[in-house]
Amino acid sequence: MVRVPVKSELLVWACERAGYSLESFIEAHPRVRLQQWLSGKSQPTLKQLESFAGTTRAPIGYFFLPAPPSETVPIPDFRTIAGRGIAHPSPDLLDTIYLCQQRQEWFRNDARTLQEPPIECIGSVDRGARPEAVADKMRSALGFSIEERRRFNTWSDALRRFIEQAEELGILVMVSGVVGSNNNRVLDPEEFRGFALSDPLAPLVFINGSDSKSAQMFTLAHELAHLWLGETALSDVTMRLEPTNDIEKWCNKVAAELLVPLDAIRDHHQETDDLTTELNRLARVFKVSTLVVLRRLHDAGRLPRAAFRVAYDNEVGRLRQMQALSSGGGNFHATTATRVSKRFARAIVGATLEGRSSFSEALRLLGFKKTETLRDFGRTLGVDT
Repeated sequence: MVRVPVKSELLVWACERAGYSLESFIEAHPRVRLQQWLSGKSQPTLKQLESFAGTTRAPIGYFFLPAPPSETVPIPDFRTIAGRGIAHPSPDLLDTIYLCQQRQEWFRNDARTLQEPPIECIGSVDRGARPEAVADKMRSALGFSIEERRRFNTWSDALRRFIEQAEELGILVMVSGVVGSNNNRVLDPEEFRGFALSDPLAPLVFINGSDSKSAQMFTLAHELAHLWLGETALSDVTMRLEPTNDIEKWCNKVAAELLVPLDAIRDHHQETDDLTTELNRLARVFKVSTLVVLRRLHDAGRLPRAAFRVAYDNEVGRLRQMQALSSGGGNFHATTATRVSKRFARAIVGATLEGRSSFSEALRLLGFKKTETLRDFGRTLGVDT
């Protein structure tokens, strides 16, 4: 039986990278002989090392390095905690970015093969532009007007339409709360809420689906603002706190103005002692979540900072309770299409069935194991199989 010599610091690094202390890992995985490996009394077999790598979500090759690698987020990172950058990305975040980059690369190459033109709105503005003017341009390009939104019954319906409008413009929008198709690897919205990967042929927005539905519309608007700038970015954007980064501040202003113009909220707001009723009324008017309405009331000077923060936290709690009560199982094909972007899904299934892309690559990028699953998925998307 072949044993694999692994330096103890690599084993410690793998545990910490996965969010464990040594004590918590040993307690959670008593069958792993980690203490013996650390002490040098024994070394893992290759099979044991592969199992340990899977448990800690670390690439197996890393355990053959002379020292732990220094991993950094591969895109510009604007996330902060108490005004400081976040030093150690989780394996879930890194793997999500890598997977989206791979999907983007495939889509870009396919677009080049088909001689698709660049998408005009990507990189069409700069940070010197007034957020109100940029929001108007985005609203016009997307067709995301208040008048159209009023046709929908709920803001959740409006969010689905918002995603469709972005995709119709040529932007890949992926909404997922897990890494790839692995439901055991749930993404943490406290680590990140979304990111944008700018590209003239394959612009991409990823939204952390583990975040509340009520926050996802603002995240989408914020990440779209990054694409209009032509800038790739990782964000932990929230409407409750003002970002410390100038780019994030600008994108927040554009997103807020895109969703609810300041002049409009001032015109529609009615003074009342019943804030909850007024929030629900304005949410119906603008077809956005009550959290967005709260933010805009504060921006309009109708809600002081302290009152805004208290009301915001209370509303987050109320919406989480509602979401928990209404959550349930979804349709597999519909969930997959949302996770990978309908635009991307149609493109790769179509290219695969036409012979322009391999089945193995399509299965890998979609998270499928069987060819028949891909064919069934294609039928639900309306792709000729």
